[in-house]
Amino acid sequence: MKTKITELFGIQYPIILPGMSWISVPELVAAVCNAGGIGYLATGPLSPARTRESIRRIRELTNKPFAVGATLLMPGAYENALVAIEEKVPVLNISLGKGGELIKQVHAYGGKVISTVTTVEHALAAQNSGADALQATGHEAAAHGSQVTTLVLVPAIVDAVKIPVVAIGGIADGRGMAAAFALGAEGVGMGTRLSMTKESPVHHLSKQKQLELGVEDTIYSNRFDALYCRIMKTPAAEKAVKDGRNLTKGLMASFDIAKSLDLSWTKLATSILSGSKAKSDKPKVPGQQTKSGQKPKNQGSVFRKMMKGPEMGMNLAHMAQAYVSIKKATEEGDLEKGVYLSGQIQGIIHDIPTVAEVINRTVEEFTRIQKDMAEKTA
Repeated sequence: MKTKITELFGIQYPIILPGMSWISVPELVAAVCNAGGIGYLATGPLSPARTRESIRRIRELTNKPFAVGATLLMPGAYENALVAIEEKVPVLNISLGKGGELIKQVHAYGGKVISTVTTVEHALAAQNSGADALQATGHEAAAHGSQVTTLVLVPAIVDAVKIPVVAIGGIADGRGMAAAFALGAEGVGMGTRLSMTKESPVHHLSKQKQLELGVEDTIYSNRFDALYCRIMKTPAAEKAVKDGRNLTKGLMASFDIAKSLDLSWTKLATSILSGSKAKSDKPKVPGQQTKSGQKPKNQGSVFRKMMKGPEMGMNLAHMAQAYVSIKKATEEGDLEKGVYLSGQIQGIIHDIPTVAEVINRTVEEFTRIQKDMAEKTA
């Protein structure tokens, strides 16, 4: 296939594995790359040393282009991005931050940058910062998708920018891929679908639960990890949303995070608090309906407020609380204490094939649909 994304990244098919913590590990990233797509290494749970090891492991497993993800809001993310730059990774994916200086450094060695966005305003800011492409994450996606559905978000962003757009959220097969291309996308992301493959490290109990649940069996709320987030609907998830922020649990979880990042807890806490001033260019996050059904005040101002001073510390503690819960569900299959991130497309996924099978049949179905549509309009 030939699209602006395949040409930009030097890949065979415009299919992306986004960077999902504890899921987008070197083995799954490489499997996607070897099947013709491109995978993003998730660095959220990694220290700089482990990020470097993971990048080098990917290079042992594939000679294809790959990407590294950096969620700039999180402690340690900027340092991980610098490691990716030192390793001259082909593509850097930036989310929850502009990263203009990082983009310049990636471009200096000939690399490419794709920024994850959830609003038109955010898309324009990323384009102005020098991003080569955008990844528009719609409402249907697992984790932090927009309030706006992919069907509306993608064409709105395509109309507003001059760089290629990848659609993510609600895409599980060739039908979704064909729809995304009709909206103006040049590529698609398939996080939930590729997480339900034989090569995926997701625990088999969590995979099996996704097969059992339908498209309505997810929850989208800001009471799980402080940002609006889509999670699999289970009793544990419903309880987590009902309980909301628990600073004691968040504090305890922060010790696990510090350990995974190879930081002292004091250094982690200092990093969080000092980041409230250093990261003033954070993007806006999507709006959402309140319990009464009314639209809340501008989410950009809400986001900036939640990332300043003590409020930033409390919200990152909330995220830390979710961090441990997500890890339990993903790695251990513990859905009684853990909470799993899943997109609405879980309800139209009915098997656990290999990565290559997913990509090949997606492309075949996409090609067949395009041919059928051309014949209908001839």
